[in-house]
Order: sequence, then C-alpha cells, then structure tokens
Amino acid sequence: MTLGAGITKTLLPKGFFASGLNCGVRKYRPDVGLLVSDVPAVAVAVYTQNTCAGEHIEYCKSLLPSEKIQALITNSGQANTAVGSIGAQDNLQMAQAVADGLKLKVSQVLTASTGVIGQRIDIEKVVAVVPHLIEAQSTTADTFATAIMTTDLVPKSATTVVKLSGGEVRITGVAKGSGMIHPNMATMLGYLLTDLKIEPSVAKTMLLEVTNTSFNMISVDGEPSTNDTVFLLANGKSEVELKNDQDYQIFEQALRDVATVLAKSIARDGEGATKLIEVRLKGAPTQEMADKWARSLTVSPLIKTAIHGRDPNWGRIVGRLGGEQVPAEAFKRMDLAVQKLHLIDQGQVQSLDLEELRNALKQDEVLIEVDLKLGEASTVAWGCDLSSKYVQINAEYTS
Repeated sequence: MTLGAGITKTLLPKGFFASGLNCGVRKYRPDVGLLVSDVPAVAVAVYTQNTCAGEHIEYCKSLLPSEKIQALITNSGQANTAVGSIGAQDNLQMAQAVADGLKLKVSQVLTASTGVIGQRIDIEKVVAVVPHLIEAQSTTADTFATAIMTTDLVPKSATTVVKLSGGEVRITGVAKGSGMIHPNMATMLGYLLTDLKIEPSVAKTMLLEVTNTSFNMISVDGEPSTNDTVFLLANGKSEVELKNDQDYQIFEQALRDVATVLAKSIARDGEGATKLIEVRLKGAPTQEMADKWARSLTVSPLIKTAIHGRDPNWGRIVGRLGGEQVPAEAFKRMDLAVQKLHLIDQGQVQSLDLEELRNALKQDEVLIEVDLKLGEASTVAWGCDLSSKYVQINAEYTS
C-alpha cells in the first residue's frame, strides 16, 4: 500500500480524475476539489448522525445509492451548515456548475462541504473556479487531498492494488479531518474510489462494515461533526467483478486497510496532537460494548492529557472503564498493559517502576491493551493526546 503525504503521487483507479484549486476563500492553498469519473459510477455513502447536518447531507441522501454518478465537488472553509434555506440553494448551484461544465445531469453530481459551521459557501467564487477545475484534472489524488483540508496539517491519501480471481483492481482513498472528530456515521470527509464492478447494494453493505471498524473507531476531541460523510464510488472500468466469497473477502479487507490507514492518519493529525493513541480491547461481552469502551479511552481528557505530559497515572484508564459501567467483576481478573508494560495481570497490580512507564510514553505512538475477560468481542480504536495547542487552535479558529 502506498501512502500519500503531499509528496508521493497517489494514483487514482482507472477512469477517475481529480483536481484541486484555490477559489479565493483560503489565502494560500487550494480550497475546492473535484473528483470525476469518465463513466457513470456506482455511488453509496454513510453520513453523520448529528441532527444538525450540513446541506450536502440531505442532497446526497436524495441521490444515493446510484449507478449514474460522475462527479463530486467539495468546498473547504465554509461548512454550509445552519445557514437557513439559502444553504440548499448554494449547494445545488455548486452541483449545477459542475454538471454544466461536464455536460451532465445535476443528479450525477455529488457535493460535500467542510469548514466553519454557520458560514455559507462563497458560491460566486466556487462557481467561477469550476471550469478551471475541469481543465486541471489529473490521474493523481494529491491536489484534491490538499483542497479539502481545513485545520489538517497534512493531506491524507492511500492507494493499493488488489488481485482478484478476475484480475486486478485499484482502491484509492482520500480523507480530511483534524478537529471535531468523533464520527458516528450510520468536519470528517472520506472518499473511497475503485474501478471494481459492483452492485450498489453490495457496495453499501461493504461500506457500512468497513466504516464501523475504521472511521467510526477514531476520536480526536469527542465532537461528532455536522458534516461527516464517507463516499464509495466504483466505476467498473477494470471490468473485474467479485466472482466468489473469496473475492468479496479479499476486496473488503483491502478496502478496510485503506480506510484504516486514512482513519489513523486523521487521529495522528488531530489538532495540536503530538502522539497517536491506539487502544486494543478484548474480552468484552458484545461488539457494541467493546467498541464503546475502547473509544471511551480515546476520548477521556484525563487520559489524553496524561499521555501528552508523559504522566504514568495509569489509574485513569481503569477509572474511565468503571465510569463506562464495565462490570465490577472485570476488574478482579483483567489484564492491562501500556507500551507493552504490564500494569495489571489477572486483576493484580504489578510491580513497575513508574519512571519506566514515563520514559515509554515519550514515543510518538502509545499502545493501550486491555483484556476484560468477560467475553469474546474485541476491537481497536484510535485517538490522540490533548495539548495546549488544541485549546489555542480552537480558541482562535475563526479569528
């Protein structure tokens, strides 16, 4: 798998093109991105569960699932959320500009917005740049990945080639997100593109499964965004299909791998973050409980600040689990390790020099492992530390 970091050229699947340009909303970098398929593509999506949703959410819900999508435009800087009825008009006008430029029906154009909630799209600037976006299309995702950024420090993209029984297909993913990250998809955007030939119903089922174990398992600040959306577009240009269960499993795992790389990149690039936190939790009674309890550790301000300050106060971990109503019997038999240093074994605290743990927390990736020994369910969640820089960024976000 190849990761893009603003330097590596992240190739798109066959038949897909992308561009990103500055329309004048942001001063120094691209702020509008366009994805195009040269043939109609299957498209499905999952969306935020936040009830104050961005205007693009309802628009895309009205079109998807579809087998006829050929373009997706994204503006950054202005979320087009909570702006009143004019927001839907601006969103439609943005889609119409792309449809006119590519000679498509507006129903073949998807939209997405990210940025400051309560701000309209600067629609005149966005419409004016659309012809230039169409001219600037390339076979790599890099300018698009930059155009969708808000407080992100780095663009996020990944690509892989998958060998199936009928031939090879490519999966390329792009995402943005740094703050207001705590997705709950049934200001994070994800785009998964492939040249596989696939039915919409199969694509939607697969996207839901993949999202639940990747994007939905990250948290930066515990704030579910109004605009969270993950799209999956498949244009079939490879002519390769999923012929059997093995093909399905191989492709789904590859899609999950790309999504997981992007999700971890978002957590690592959290606003003000200096460390990636990974929580591996097993022994939960149900999958729902495993996911809930693991994510709770990535959300806790006490745990996040302790990790940032290299404070070996591991009691905050068990304290948070207790606060999440983990059954009391778990604490009598659980195992807990941080950075592979065993802190609790079979419910018994272990003798450990706390300076050893403090030194281990200097690393830029921190691993927390929990075995509750209550059942068979397991999960992995990701987050980041919490620094004073996060406070500064969000105290000055619109200024």
